[in-house]
Amino acid sequence: MAIEGLSINFATIRQAGDFGAMVEACLRHGITSVSPWREQIAAIGLAEARRIVRANGLRLTGLCRGGFFPALRASDRAAAIDENRRAIDEAAELGADCLVLVVGGLPAGSRDIAAARQMVEEGLSEILPHARAAGVPLGIEPLHPAYAADRACVNLIGQSLDLCDRLDPDHAGGIGLAIDVYHVWWDPSLAAGIARAGREGRILAHHICDWLVPTRDPLNDRGMMGDGVIDLKAFRHMIEAAGFHGPQEVEIFSHDWGARPADAVLATIVDRFRTVC
Repeated sequence: MAIEGLSINFATIRQAGDFGAMVEACLRHGITSVSPWREQIAAIGLAEARRIVRANGLRLTGLCRGGFFPALRASDRAAAIDENRRAIDEAAELGADCLVLVVGGLPAGSRDIAAARQMVEEGLSEILPHARAAGVPLGIEPLHPAYAADRACVNLIGQSLDLCDRLDPDHAGGIGLAIDVYHVWWDPSLAAGIARAGREGRILAHHICDWLVPTRDPLNDRGMMGDGVIDLKAFRHMIEAAGFHGPQEVEIFSHDWGARPADAVLATIVDRFRTVC
């Protein structure tokens, strides 16, 4: 029996094998919504991935990932834009709800974060028409400030929404947010930001995991839901009150959980989804 409202980001169970093996693992646990990574798609080929998606009636809550726009050389910025257009085309082929964007941090050797943010905005402006034409919404994922230098210089929900409003002042659509609890749970303006995102129709995805205390590694020590300090039920209430009722996508980068059998990880996820989310 399918479990409604639960999606698995394939970073969580990459130990299961290739794209097909991860799909099979999810299906064994009644999970029919997934979010793969582009390198996982490339490994088996886009056509085969599309066949697997359609044959199993899967919903893709996102495709990971696009972004990484800032670069010192104009040619590198142009290459990033071209790569993002390819990512949009892949997301369209797979019928993904959105293309998740990790926008990028400081270019190597730079200390100018304002310039990096301007490069992000310019890059998004370049790819938004292509995304609209392909019917693939762009989901900006604001990341925790710990990642501002190397992964994402866009770090707050409000900051992300301001960026969306500048790019889409008429609210024509095609751009919004992928809201990950791990990155934004601590924000004093969280409730107001989520409410605003809902009013503006900008919530495209909702990612869940937990924040451990202590966190040994900000990249690869995410917690299983219920093992940390995030009030996941309150977060979910805010998201749903804002009008988003799509699946909660479990995305856990973890040396610990990544060393366990995928079926054991998925069984735990299903239990925690039913009890603490």
